[in-house]
Amino acid sequence: MARMHSRKRGKSASDRPRTTDLSWIPLSKEEIEETIVKLARKGLPPSQIGMVLRDSYGVPLVKRVLGKKITEVLAEKGLAPEIPEDLSYLIKRAYRVRKHLETHRKDLVSRRGLSLIESKIHRLVKYYKRVGKLPKDWKYSPEISELYAA
Repeated sequence: MARMHSRKRGKSASDRPRTTDLSWIPLSKEEIEETIVKLARKGLPPSQIGMVLRDSYGVPLVKRVLGKKITEVLAEKGLAPEIPEDLSYLIKRAYRVRKHLETHRKDLVSRRGLSLIESKIHRLVKYYKRVGKLPKDWKYSPEISELYAA
């Protein structure tokens, strides 16, 4: 599949092994959930929680072990982020580019990059409203990006 704006194709990745025997994992399901909650309380986002579990605790893929994703575990415990992680990172990125454009007004490459970032944001917002992860009246604006970037 082609990339969103550049129409280039990326490298294909290898597949994960299709093993169903997960007896070699050192932690039980309850310990994995406790570790997820502990790391979320430290302030780590779900993607970094997955990397810490993989690298430090030897848990290969939380969804395969627990049967639910890290964000689902956090939602059950009431620790889920208010907006999805990919959307929050795009909003922070748009904020940084907007701050850059305040001092470098003639940087047309960054101006185009900002419009591409914001079109990705609008596309994601539309999707998350449709699936119910964002309220129907949620709207992106540059003022919102200042709140989330700080």
